[in-house]
Amino acid sequence: MSDAPSAARRLRHALEGAGVSALITLCRMLSVDAASALGGTLARTLGPRLALTRRAARHYARAFPAASDAEIADAMRAMWDNLGRTVFEYPNLTKIDCYTGGRVTVHGTEHIDALRDDGRAGIFFSGHMANWEIMPLSVAQRGCDISLVYRAANNPHVDQMILRARGAVTPTHVPKGSAGARQIVRLIKERRHIGMLVDQKLNTGIEVPFFGHPAMTAPAIAQLALKYDLPLVPGAIRRTHGANFEVTIHPPLEHPRTGDTAADVRTLMGTINTFLEDAIRADPPNWMWLHRRWMD
Repeated sequence: MSDAPSAARRLRHALEGAGVSALITLCRMLSVDAASALGGTLARTLGPRLALTRRAARHYARAFPAASDAEIADAMRAMWDNLGRTVFEYPNLTKIDCYTGGRVTVHGTEHIDALRDDGRAGIFFSGHMANWEIMPLSVAQRGCDISLVYRAANNPHVDQMILRARGAVTPTHVPKGSAGARQIVRLIKERRHIGMLVDQKLNTGIEVPFFGHPAMTAPAIAQLALKYDLPLVPGAIRRTHGANFEVTIHPPLEHPRTGDTAADVRTLMGTINTFLEDAIRADPPNWMWLHRRWMD
């Protein structure tokens, strides 16, 4: 049986691609602030009406069981505002400078510089917080090369447009999957740096607590760090207001070395999940609660 997409799917992809292309053109005609504000307004108006908001609200209530219905509703509106802003900021990433103009405040630049100058490969990681492209952008604009691991969009036209927008951060994007894993190993052997978002569920992963509940977690980042003795540098991103951000780069995590590799991987992933929890707790609506993070 052929794996070629059907004519209907090709047409749908073409129409979706045309819509996204028009949106990108519109956003690029606007300033960063105007595009961000427009995206936020649209998303916080329309998003709470969508059925998947109920799923996000359940996830929020699981993480924060003491939250009232009103608090959850406010958090959902704020989450959608952030997501809408992020989408409309994507086409304008080339206009964002993390170190001049006052739009982005970066703490912990010494940790970026250390990886840039140590002659070793390393991994920066974070989660889907605020505009999650801002942290790797702050790394790249500090002169530290970074290759980003990503999940390809289902629509190939949209995927290519997203990659072109993310080209403001890096020309090197590594798709998830077996081919991507081999590319990551090559990059590590070339002493390059990898950027990963590690807050999503992986059904074939390992069970690690997240907000006190079992969560299937991708162990690849810990396996790579332990196997190749890589610095593992956490980063958190917060939207302070509008299209303005605060990035905090933390010191590299300690690597457990008990001699039991499986146990060390689980311990390190526990540390990573705890870091993400703490960053999310600092500003809960800043995170994408839409993810199916737990075993429902």
